Amino acid sequence: MVYDDFQFLKFDRPDEGVLLITLNRPEVMNATNARLHWELTKIWDVVQNDPLTRVAVVTGAGDRAFSAGGDLAWVETMVGNPEQIAIVKQEAADVVYNMLACDKPIISAINGMAVGAGLAVALLADISIISEKAKFTDGHVKLGVAAGDHAAIIWPLLCGMAKAKYYLMTADFIDGKEAERIGLVTFCVPHDELMPKALAIAKKLSVGSQTAIQNTKKSLNNWMRMAGPIFDNSLSLEMFGFLGADAREGLDAVKNKRAPNFPSAQPKL
Repeated sequence: MVYDDFQFLKFDRPDEGVLLITLNRPEVMNATNARLHWELTKIWDVVQNDPLTRVAVVTGAGDRAFSAGGDLAWVETMVGNPEQIAIVKQEAADVVYNMLACDKPIISAINGMAVGAGLAVALLADISIISEKAKFTDGHVKLGVAAGDHAAIIWPLLCGMAKAKYYLMTADFIDGKEAERIGLVTFCVPHDELMPKALAIAKKLSVGSQTAIQNTKKSLNNWMRMAGPIFDNSLSLEMFGFLGADAREGLDAVKNKRAPNFPSAQPKL
């Protein structure tokens, strides 16, 4: 693939060696549909093989969201559908492993709400910078499925097991300041300083020793690779959940903006 092949990712070159990647569905807060989810699996190999790019910065279009999660119509196609689940499972794994395989530094500029695959990209970036206005959640349990698309491989490393378990089992939102305090992101900055900060770091990395920087990233990424079996298991459990009654109830509750009444939470007679 080449950059012109992407439909929902926009590309700019704000500085020599720096590629700015923008998730570009602003009319739906950059939510992932089937095409964008697939594109998020493919872009990292294109970056890896682009001789003009030494650092990638990824952000969301507009001021409201980095990515507001998956389009509900797309998520709905997964419920009770093994064939669709298999496709999304492979793509979710590819997002994670292809980001780890990209030797070039990736910086996320989290400009607004981040959920779902967008959150995976935001937190798997090598350096993550969040606006004070932004917040995020891993909302899987609210849909009635396990937190599986990236959380198990990275959250315990970033913020520790105690915080990871709390936020992944409750799906509570985390604002930028709290995310920085517990180590889920690198920096939290005022909203108008977000892109200048991200691009300044990108420029700094772009003029450094590329072999040294990339080999440092390769070495550190082995911590995540050691957690690969944990991630693979979590992803399988998440996808298995889409075959159950809780996922149907969770999706309906989200669509109708009501509290869920999960079958698995009902008293057993």
